[in-house]
Formats: sequence, C-alpha cells, structure tokens
Amino acid sequence: MPEHVATTDPDGVDFGWVMQMTFVLTIVVGAPLVALLSTQVALPDWGSRLSFAVRVGAPVWVLTGLCVYLYARRNADE
Repeated sequence: MPEHVATTDPDGVDFGWVMQMTFVLTIVVGAPLVALLSTQVALPDWGSRLSFAVRVGAPVWVLTGLCVYLYARRNADE
C-alpha cells in the first residue's frame, strides 16, 4: 500500500473543501436553476444567452459559496 503523499489537518475552515463543495453544489443546484429561469426569458441569440447565464449564474455561485463557507465555519469546531 503506497503511503499518502500529503495530509492536512486544517485549523478552522478547510477552504479546499469549501471550494470543492461550492463547485459541486453550483453545478447540481445552480445549473438547473439557471436553466429553469431561462425558460421565462426570450433568448434569441448566443450573446443574450451568454449574458443571461452570467447575470444569473454569478449571483448563484456567490451565494452558494457564502452558504458553504458559513456552514463550514459553523461546523469547524466540532
């Protein structure tokens, strides 16, 4: 069995975990949310589709990241 190359024991919030969970949750929850919201808006060309995805996706990503960080901070002491 090979030895582990590196291990971590973070004090406080594990920011690697926060980044990974933000990525996963944004795809799992955020992408369907953006797709659902896009059905209510006329998006005739690729430029408007891109603009919509950025305008709606960026706040979803930021809110997801903040929620994951706050969850990790609250549970870091346990």
